[in-house]
Amino acid sequence: MRLLPEIIDSASAIQEIRRNIHAHPELRFEEKRTSDLVAEALSSWGITVYRGMGKTGVVGKLDGDLGPGKMVGLRADMDALPLQEHNTFEHTSKNAGKMHACGHDGHTAMLLGAAQYLSNHRDFAGSVIFIFQPAEEGGAGAKEMINDGLFKQFPCDAVFGLHNWPGLAEGHFGVTSGPMMASSNTFEITIRGKGGHAALPHNSADPVLAGAQVVQALQSIITRNKRPVDAAVLSVTQFHAGETSNVIPDSAFIGGTVRTFTLEVLDLIEQRLKEISHNLASAFDCQAEVRFSRNYPPLINHGDEVEFASGVMKELVGSQNVNTSIDPTMGAEDFAFMLLEKPGCYVFLGNGDGDHRAVGHGMGPCHLHNPSYDFNDALIPVGVSYWVKLAQRYLEK
Repeated sequence: MRLLPEIIDSASAIQEIRRNIHAHPELRFEEKRTSDLVAEALSSWGITVYRGMGKTGVVGKLDGDLGPGKMVGLRADMDALPLQEHNTFEHTSKNAGKMHACGHDGHTAMLLGAAQYLSNHRDFAGSVIFIFQPAEEGGAGAKEMINDGLFKQFPCDAVFGLHNWPGLAEGHFGVTSGPMMASSNTFEITIRGKGGHAALPHNSADPVLAGAQVVQALQSIITRNKRPVDAAVLSVTQFHAGETSNVIPDSAFIGGTVRTFTLEVLDLIEQRLKEISHNLASAFDCQAEVRFSRNYPPLINHGDEVEFASGVMKELVGSQNVNTSIDPTMGAEDFAFMLLEKPGCYVFLGNGDGDHRAVGHGMGPCHLHNPSYDFNDALIPVGVSYWVKLAQRYLEK
């Protein structure tokens, strides 16, 4: 690896910041302590700080010493998950029911490390915009920052993001052009019938029976309506009805998620889901109410920016450690909103298989959103060097 010596020397200090953040997790739009830490660090390095964008977001602007030029945005997410941590190491969460189980503590720390280095080496033209985003975990913080004028106040020529990725070898990179992560959508179906005595079902309109037919029929959208070559997931994850064994209830509730890589497939699934729900409910003398919520769009990388970022990765860790055709994932990420506004690229940085958790980790795997997860601190010099080289190369273009 061609890591920058100064960054290697500062890795332990950045690790302390990372573990500090890990020990004090904050949920979406509650990142007061974290944003204070970020803002104070940026200010101490002479970087202009803007606060309050996206409620708890922080933006740092660093101008180069070589005059005007391009503007590049680098983004890290700051929020934690509503999860009880199972780890017992020294930096385990001190906030009950809250945990950095997705590595946003590491993302924030690595971008801070890059900000510190670049503030000491301003031999570039143009500006670097450090975007510390709240509420990635279900709050669409990226969209909130954009709505508050992120790209109007900071008209970036391109924007880049990064996420650690368990299962990918430590320090390796993965990326692909086009769709890389799926859209995230939820549906809620309420079947309303007519309740009654379970021993006299002919006097009722049974929403449980109608709901059971709807659950089964929804899978026909995936197997019979969309093209087999178009990837999509439709998962029913909730079915609630009734309170006792001898009463047919008045209503049944069905909930779940839909994931797609294109809006065209999403349009098809939403249309068919509504048609099937309404028509099947009617066939059983019931009525259906359907709510379909589009939360995050698919994350679609831009080809030119993927090519550019891939070159930086290869320069940093070697081409043999960069996969430029990594399999897309059905997970979702609100950086997708930024890629709708600006050209850019989102990459995975391998977190390894969990071997770094030597002491005090829980019994579970080191997967994202797992109570035994922990960010791999060995990635810090790699991630910081990537951000630094990416910014330097982009502003050289």
